[in-house]
Amino acid sequence: MESREPLKDFTVGSLPTLFYIPNFISESEESQLLHQIYHAPKSKWKALKNRRLQNWGGVVHEKGLLPQDLPPWLTAVTQRISEQTGLFPSPINHVLINEYLPDQGIMPHQDGPAYFPVVAILSLGSSVAMNFTPHQRLRDYTNEEISAAKGSNSDEGGTEIDTNIFLKEVTSRQMDDHQPFSILLMPRSLLVFKDMAYSDYLHGIEDTNIHSLDKVVNVSEALNHREQDNPLSSEEKEKTEDIEKHRSIHRTSTRVSLTCRSVLKVHRNLFKF
Repeated sequence: MESREPLKDFTVGSLPTLFYIPNFISESEESQLLHQIYHAPKSKWKALKNRRLQNWGGVVHEKGLLPQDLPPWLTAVTQRISEQTGLFPSPINHVLINEYLPDQGIMPHQDGPAYFPVVAILSLGSSVAMNFTPHQRLRDYTNEEISAAKGSNSDEGGTEIDTNIFLKEVTSRQMDDHQPFSILLMPRSLLVFKDMAYSDYLHGIEDTNIHSLDKVVNVSEALNHREQDNPLSSEEKEKTEDIEKHRSIHRTSTRVSLTCRSVLKVHRNLFKF
């Protein structure tokens, strides 16, 4: 990778700051991470309604982070992410590890304001489609534009036809600029997004074991990437061909993800907030 634009070859879709890196880690590194995750103290797991997770790095509040040092096995991978992406202004200091069974997902959401607006998601164990949906406030903004145009037309003697034309133009522009889409996340891949992909979209995973690829923008990048020294096994090749044929993935095993972020405001003492 070039130092000035390390991710330019990994852009996917129409958004300029959404990056997908296949095989960011090796199979042995994936196995080592899974070993560390599943040998963590049972107290690290928090059970939620549709998944369970581990929180590493401390407690995130609206005003910042009450920090705890990341363990060495996490520091190694977060430093690598930070160095190879070049997008984080300070060391990654917070990691959420989510475990998803084949029919589990996460509702569309945005990351909180405490985080610097860049997120890196490392996928382990199984494939999944992550959906990106335009934020509601974009539709609200469109409605404000339309209301303003109606008022302006009324003041200036505009016609209903003028307003309808404007409505169609604004709606079309917003649809062109903010289309729903999906990203196929294969095991050992890294997804990184910032700017418009971070602020203007919600991201989530459907609670189903069948994920359609109809809106996936990185099918070729996800399925056709090959390591010269690490060819696909016959089982992996058969699975890839099945995905390409049916334009869907059948989730049959557990997926684990590492969501890596930076919290810029760090507070050593809660009472100093």
